[in-house]
Amino acid sequence: MTRRAEVSILALQGDFAEHAAALQRQGLGTRLVRRPADLAGLSGLVLPGGESTTMLRLLQAQGLEQPLTELLAAQRVPVLATCAGLILLARKVSRPEQRSFGVLDVDVERNAYGPQIASGVFPLHGDGVPPGTTGVFIRAPRVVRAGPDVEVLARRDGDPVLVRDRAILGACFHPELDADHPVTRSFVAMVRGAAVEQGSLLAG
Repeated sequence: MTRRAEVSILALQGDFAEHAAALQRQGLGTRLVRRPADLAGLSGLVLPGGESTTMLRLLQAQGLEQPLTELLAAQRVPVLATCAGLILLARKVSRPEQRSFGVLDVDVERNAYGPQIASGVFPLHGDGVPPGTTGVFIRAPRVVRAGPDVEVLARRDGDPVLVRDRAILGACFHPELDADHPVTRSFVAMVRGAAVEQGSLLAG
């Protein structure tokens, strides 16, 4: 029997509410993560946009850093990491340097597309998104290196901005701000596929 897919969304800071609304529109259950117990039994995890240094401090203060480290290292469930979430997962962070979980084989530079005034909606190009897809970039990180096993799904002006590394889908932009963004739909498909697989294993 397939268990109901429910996505946990890190809700210490940032635009977690927008992610919850976007996923609920796609028919997924959501749960806000503010303590370690909120990570139990999840079918997927979202690390939202926001301020990565603030998130790191709050993760430590709430006792979430170690359980999140273990969950990410195990690669058991699909993960969507957007903007600050992508920074948290990157192998290396620069400008300035910052610690991270290091589970996504990319190097990033923080705020590399300019300050708030340079934020906007930009076209995305690549086999991983339909023609005409755009992304909302807000003080976005730039991927300056993608590992050999990282699949680049979309680019902005030649730069990788949407990547997949095993169960992790990472975006430099904010798909949750679009009512029906292809990245959100891709993540939902990953979550439902993993839930079906897990349900088959449990049934067996």
